Amino acid sequence: MDNRHGACYGPCIMTGSNPPQSAPWWRPDVFAARRDALHARAAVTKAIRAAFDARDFIEVETPALQVSPGIEPHLMAFSTDLEPADGGPGLRRHLHTSPEFAMKKLLVAGESRIFQMARVWRNRERSDTHHPEFTMLEWYRTGAGLDDLMADCEALLRAAASACGRDHLLVAGKAIPLDEDFERLSIEEAFFLHAGVDLFATIDDDRDPSPGRLREAAEEIGISTSDEDRWEDIFFKIALDRIEPHLGETKPTFLTDWPISMAALSRPNPDDSRVAERFELYVGGVELANAFGELTDAAEQRRRFEADCALKEKLYGFSYPIDADFLAALEWGLPECAGIALGVDRLVMLATGAARIEDVLWAPVV
Repeated sequence: MDNRHGACYGPCIMTGSNPPQSAPWWRPDVFAARRDALHARAAVTKAIRAAFDARDFIEVETPALQVSPGIEPHLMAFSTDLEPADGGPGLRRHLHTSPEFAMKKLLVAGESRIFQMARVWRNRERSDTHHPEFTMLEWYRTGAGLDDLMADCEALLRAAASACGRDHLLVAGKAIPLDEDFERLSIEEAFFLHAGVDLFATIDDDRDPSPGRLREAAEEIGISTSDEDRWEDIFFKIALDRIEPHLGETKPTFLTDWPISMAALSRPNPDDSRVAERFELYVGGVELANAFGELTDAAEQRRRFEADCALKEKLYGFSYPIDADFLAALEWGLPECAGIALGVDRLVMLATGAARIEDVLWAPVV
């Protein structure tokens, strides 16, 4: 749920001869504090590749430089100019926030099971669980659904833990066992269970709900709102304060059945028009992955992109281009498929028990 990132300059060990806080990460006494976690990271990435190889996936690579870095309104990209060899005018390009568009083009081209561990970039984001440059594991299956992705996730988390010699994951020193089936909890159930809010009773327009009733529900449980808050803003205020900390407390949790207004690139659920085919995976309150039953309707995708661009323009005064080539690929024919993005650095944090994302990065962005 949380797209905000943050962290400090770099870790330092706390010993009798402490290096100063500004000591560079490459100093041997500073680096030593992270070495075990980094070697574990290498074991986890090896286990990831083995897990996908066992499922007949092929590893792909796509360019980081893209016409569109991603359209989600709150994502901020890094941008540059691509200078032609002939000295002509430069072309504005952006470092991708996800390899999604290019990977889906590969599905249109004929691939059926693909994965990628991609370096991705998100500006203005830094915290204990976020970094401006990080590694995203993204994979797609044609002819598959969310159940298939959930099974992939269960196998992947167990493989990551096993690579570190464990049968559980760790969050703030607390073990999260992996020996049972993961929990499945709908957004509707989560809001009622942890916040006492009947979420869908606050929605008057599936595509663009107004904030009135959700604002009232939020204020009844002590969460402040402002007149400028949209329905989605209030949704996240409640979710981040009352719901997210409880997700995956005793076992990993799939948070399912997101409101259709928050579908992003996912298709509507054919059994319930109020919700999209989307889930997020949580472990110990940490968001680890976001999955879609992928939208294949080019016209609907264009409508969503244009709405998100308009919102970004309203909120921040600019927007990124829509990838017309991606829409052309959808029009050509994206097969029925499901896809998911998972934060590799966060997975390594959970497998090793690291408290900060920079503890599991070989060389953090300074």
